[in-house]
Amino acid sequence: MTKPFASSTDTETKTDTLEILGKGVYALTAEGDPNVGAIEGEDFVVAIESRATPAASRDWLRILREQTDKPVRYLVLTHYHAVRVLGASAFDAGDIIMSDASRELVAERGEQDWKSEFGRMPRLAKNAEEVPGLTWPTITFATEHDIDLGGDRGKLELRFLGRGHTGGDIAVWHDKTRTLFAGDLVEAKAALYTGDAYHFDWAGRTLDNVKAYRAENLIGGRGAVARGVAQTDAAVEQTRKFLNGMIENVGRAHKAGGSLREAFEATRDALAPEFGSWPIFEHCLPFDVQRLWDEYDGIEHPRIWTAERDREVWDKLQN
Repeated sequence: MTKPFASSTDTETKTDTLEILGKGVYALTAEGDPNVGAIEGEDFVVAIESRATPAASRDWLRILREQTDKPVRYLVLTHYHAVRVLGASAFDAGDIIMSDASRELVAERGEQDWKSEFGRMPRLAKNAEEVPGLTWPTITFATEHDIDLGGDRGKLELRFLGRGHTGGDIAVWHDKTRTLFAGDLVEAKAALYTGDAYHFDWAGRTLDNVKAYRAENLIGGRGAVARGVAQTDAAVEQTRKFLNGMIENVGRAHKAGGSLREAFEATRDALAPEFGSWPIFEHCLPFDVQRLWDEYDGIEHPRIWTAERDREVWDKLQN
């Protein structure tokens, strides 16, 4: 039986939910679609993540404008993936901020990633013809960058915590409200996409660095906001459990001289009882297993996903 490609048949509109986590601190979740957020400074806004297209970003901005009319001074992008960055033009931000590593990844593979992700998740590509081109940062940094919010609003600490979901992920910490925007380094009851990941770094030191914040609010890449340290710890550890389950099962097949398909089937069988009902599990897993197999083969830098390679791996593993 042939499975529909990735999320190509996912046409159901998701409901946006705005959560106010503190004075001027906002998170927008969407039933497993990518999360976004914003934090008010004294006389400006810092937006955290774009959506996939300008039209989709304008939908978010209309919700945000019910809370504040301050201009967007900064747009912070936690990593380079198309569905997170290609709607950036809608914000009319004074500056767009990424890590140095993410900027390099845009240059290396941004065009291919654009075609790949819009092919995998066409529902997110609302009015895709409006995308003006690749999103380029105006500010980059190696490991840390701070934004003073002014007045009594504290500051934002932008930090590279180690390789994980990609080679350039950053997290955004607001100490005043103990809020962490973790990007796709953490998911809350949503499957992980690891096709561009560094699984061993991510499952170890990188997640340790995320957990060390002891956040009271944690906004991951998808899923609900985790509130309270017990919930934020649980979100980190469920992410680690997913990664370790992959590492164990793909590693066993690889070391035994098995095939990629055998590794995929063993991993799916092991993870599905706990994670199989979570958003985009079936979509992500072939690409996840292929990337981890590559790591076991000694390919440290992720191979570029193209629309053609997407289909090839999908057909090899899911059909």
